[in-house]
Amino acid sequence: MNNYHSGKWAEFLARMYLRLHGYRIIAKNITVGRGTTAGEIDIIACRHKCLVFAEVKKRRTLDEAAYAITRKQQLRLIKGAEVFAGSHPEYKNYDLRFDAILVRLPFTVKHLPNAWTA
Repeated sequence: MNNYHSGKWAEFLARMYLRLHGYRIIAKNITVGRGTTAGEIDIIACRHKCLVFAEVKKRRTLDEAAYAITRKQQLRLIKGAEVFAGSHPEYKNYDLRFDAILVRLPFTVKHLPNAWTA
């Protein structure tokens, strides 16, 4: 399996994990804020009036995946979340949360809720 396909598989596993834990997937792999510093958001999900913006990282180990999420990526995700929430008034009363979902193939998924804050 090449890197592209293994990355897509990791994102699929992350979405399934969230669904099995009661989250509703709102969007996947969306680009927000064209022309800004905001970028792609891997997964947007919600549960209990909380909008979750998740970054999925796949590496050989879960530790490597955790360290692969840079502060620059975190800031882009925060900016993207602000753009998304601002353009979707149906979520105006929702809390925003930033999660990391770490994947080690073939089937290991670790969810880190509230991995960083805005």
